[in-house]
Amino acid sequence: MEIHEVSKKIESKLGELTQLSSQLIHKAQDKAQCIADYDKALAKTIIALRNGDSFDIEAYKIQCPPTTIIEKVAKGIIWKKKLDMDMAESQYKILGTQIEIVKAQLNGLQTINRHLSHI
Repeated sequence: MEIHEVSKKIESKLGELTQLSSQLIHKAQDKAQCIADYDKALAKTIIALRNGDSFDIEAYKIQCPPTTIIEKVAKGIIWKKKLDMDMAESQYKILGTQIEIVKAQLNGLQTINRHLSHI
């Protein structure tokens, strides 16, 4: 590997790191919004169940479940919101992992660059 080749790779990794880092705020906002949407949907569904509203889950009609299982039933009704919330959290974590990978690659390239500059 030549010094100018390593230098170009370092610049590329710096650009990649900048681009990934700029996505962090958006992923954090998406994650927070999904959590808020889930909490709101859960509260609304629990209230609706307590008020006697009926819901359909696949082929099953649910109305006036026992108080002890209302929260579990409500979670089953809004399962899609939970899926969205988990996906948003996973995407945020994946982005953090991608940033760490690029940092490690950048550190490796910088080490190679130091060794090549001493030769």
